[in-house]
Amino acid sequence: MADAIIAEQLVKTYGSVHAVENLDLAVPEGTVLGLLGPNGAGKTTTVRMLTTLLRPDAGRCVVGGIDVLEHPQQVRRIIGVSGQYAAVDEYLTGYENLEMIGRLYHLGRRTARERATDLLERFELADAADRPAKTYSGGMRRRLDLAGALIVSPPIIFMDEPTTGLDPRSRLGMWDVISERVRAGSTLMLTTQYLEEADRLCDDIVVMDRGRAIAQGTPARLKAQVGGERLNVVVQDRSEVATAADVLKSVGTDEPEVDDEAHRVSVPVSGGTAALIEAVRRLDAAAITPEEIEIRKPTLDDVFLKLTGQKTASDDEPGAADGKGQK
Repeated sequence: MADAIIAEQLVKTYGSVHAVENLDLAVPEGTVLGLLGPNGAGKTTTVRMLTTLLRPDAGRCVVGGIDVLEHPQQVRRIIGVSGQYAAVDEYLTGYENLEMIGRLYHLGRRTARERATDLLERFELADAADRPAKTYSGGMRRRLDLAGALIVSPPIIFMDEPTTGLDPRSRLGMWDVISERVRAGSTLMLTTQYLEEADRLCDDIVVMDRGRAIAQGTPARLKAQVGGERLNVVVQDRSEVATAADVLKSVGTDEPEVDDEAHRVSVPVSGGTAALIEAVRRLDAAAITPEEIEIRKPTLDDVFLKLTGQKTASDDEPGAADGKGQK
């Protein structure tokens, strides 16, 4: 399988700030690569370089077999791009915005109109199709912008935090649209702050921090690096915490972690349900009835926190609008 997107030793600096430093990426055709990282990690800067919007200081970009620096116009013909901020003409209607994009891509009037009508339906904008975009809510503008990125069914798509600002229903609908496009053969690179989104959509994930790739792998592989299952127990009274810790130590595979204030004890386990049943039996024998007890599998949030030392955030990264930030 050939690589649809390639980055080799990409570098972008702003004064003394290394926004992207010696970054290597390869995205096979028909797959989804997710870029994760805290604000300022270099995600958006990377996307902007790959989509001809920003010139790297060093390195090489190849998209669809075309060198981005040597033939930017050819690259623009085969990609769809959706940035963090909705790029729509406020004075045109939703329908006119999409038709205009289709005509700019030389789809032809009839095809452009058909695609506009179809996408307005898919993104639940049909009722507002004849209204000027300036009357749209922020979420509606976002959906219109995403529809514009898909108007020409591009073989390669770049989406920078595509579902930020969408309500849960619209987010799920967008996931369905993305999945359909990938099944049809499109290649996608996306940045996201929603780790559930990355877990569901991405074949491979690159975690970035301070302009560098610090980890890469499938969602399952990255989660496995964090560790296995944990058994969490919350007891009713603080006086029971120490006894619960002793019980869980005999069930777990390592020393338990104790939070006296929250009355919580956590321990790594193997065996899943069997460990849970054994813990309940031993807690009962010790006359402890837990308020909460659960087996918790590692998540991408755990991966993110372990690798970057930060929790995910949905705040906008500085400089996103003008490309001068360290995203």
